[in-house]
Amino acid sequence: MKKKVAIIGSGISGLSAASYLAKEGFEVHVFEKNSQPGGRARQFTTDNGYTFDMGPSWYWMPDIIDNFFKDFGYQASDFYSLVRLDPQFDIIFADGKLSLPDSYGDMKALFEQIEPGAGKQFERFMDSAKYKYEVGMQDFVTKPCLSWFEFLSLKIAKGALKLDLLTDYRSYVKKYFSNPMLVALMEFPVIFLGASPKDIPALYSLMNYGGYGLGTYYPLGGFYELVKAMKTVAEQQGVNFHFGHTAEKIITDGGSVTALRVNGVTMDFDAVVASADYHHTETLLDKQHRNYTEEYWEDRTFAPSCLIYYLGFTEKIPNLKHHNLFFGHDLDTHIDAIYKTKEWPEDPLFYACCPSKTDDMVAPKGHENVFLLLPLAIGIEDGEALREKYLGKMIEEMEKISGIKNLRSKIDYQRSYCVSDFTQDYNAYKGNAYGLANTLRQTAVLKPSIRNKKLDNLYYTGQLTVPGPGVPPSIISGKIVAKEINKNIPSRYEKVV
Repeated sequence: MKKKVAIIGSGISGLSAASYLAKEGFEVHVFEKNSQPGGRARQFTTDNGYTFDMGPSWYWMPDIIDNFFKDFGYQASDFYSLVRLDPQFDIIFADGKLSLPDSYGDMKALFEQIEPGAGKQFERFMDSAKYKYEVGMQDFVTKPCLSWFEFLSLKIAKGALKLDLLTDYRSYVKKYFSNPMLVALMEFPVIFLGASPKDIPALYSLMNYGGYGLGTYYPLGGFYELVKAMKTVAEQQGVNFHFGHTAEKIITDGGSVTALRVNGVTMDFDAVVASADYHHTETLLDKQHRNYTEEYWEDRTFAPSCLIYYLGFTEKIPNLKHHNLFFGHDLDTHIDAIYKTKEWPEDPLFYACCPSKTDDMVAPKGHENVFLLLPLAIGIEDGEALREKYLGKMIEEMEKISGIKNLRSKIDYQRSYCVSDFTQDYNAYKGNAYGLANTLRQTAVLKPSIRNKKLDNLYYTGQLTVPGPGVPPSIISGKIVAKEINKNIPSRYEKVV
């Protein structure tokens, strides 16, 4: 008879953990409070013909994503079609813009054109980034990080200096480049990690290889195609999904979890995996069984929340690419507003995604689908008036590059999403959007543990634990937890003789 595992939440890490556990012979039940899978990677459609991905939009590290499907005898192309973007994205500055081409040779030529000698420096930077990617994604991020002894391998010891663990990312980039546009271009990928480049280890230049080196892709139909594919894989392994089901209490006896109360009903389980917000999951436990105190969470450095606008426009917007980074103001000033003063930035930087440049399915013919994202401090006020004020600021910047006046009058669909929505929909701590920042003091063993230290069959997965925020890391996180459960808990009850 199979042992039963409950998974709280159907985000990327929950889908991953569910698939791997079911493959190993467990009876797996996924409980999701919302009406569809995906967590922050959900999708919605409108009555007037738009389809919006609600969260992730950068399809990077395609090898990591494809490895998930290979583990079940598939490849990503069995479920959806990927388009490789060229240019990968535009960065718009106050005095010009850069388009990052897809070709490595063209990237090198672009760097050389902007700063003599930078082409060779780009090659050196990317060679080092490739090494970090290969070591990091194979030897670092796949570890459960329950002990520092996990990292005592000959390969890691030999490569320790080349991994630049103790160098900050900004100093590292400036060893190679001095032109401010090139520095911004190379710093951009680590913004996904939720902290200033001054506070992130140079190890994470691996992100540059995972993006620039391996290419930027888009799955036709939207990023949600990945969620649907992962759900299909899970169901084929026998996973049971329960949508509109809210986990209300984790019930324990002695040093173990015995049951989960969902929608007022108590159900017995042999193990529980929390793919929901880590802090929220701990509130489902009695205080003596929690890994961390409220003071612990207050002392963490969280990645930002954000203001998102899902917009439909009645006409095409010139000079806008699929991915666009509006860096017309000072990056450090915006970062200070997130981490120091914790207020709305006066002169914000933001990201605009326009998937209708690539995909005819996401907007009515002749219309444009635009997703705007402005990083913010967690836990701040986000009333409608503030949201509208900052929409105005972002539209103004879009008008400058498009040449269209009164662009706001062209909007025929509008929806905002901000700090309080992340709290309501995902129980996100203070409305964070991207989990914990990947600072040195919050890396590896210093992240919240994947195992409950007082209950022997409660595990945690997702962006608040190892390996960290992002879609590929979340896929890996689910696999790590499944391996730990499979190692520590037999999938079947022993026969009674």
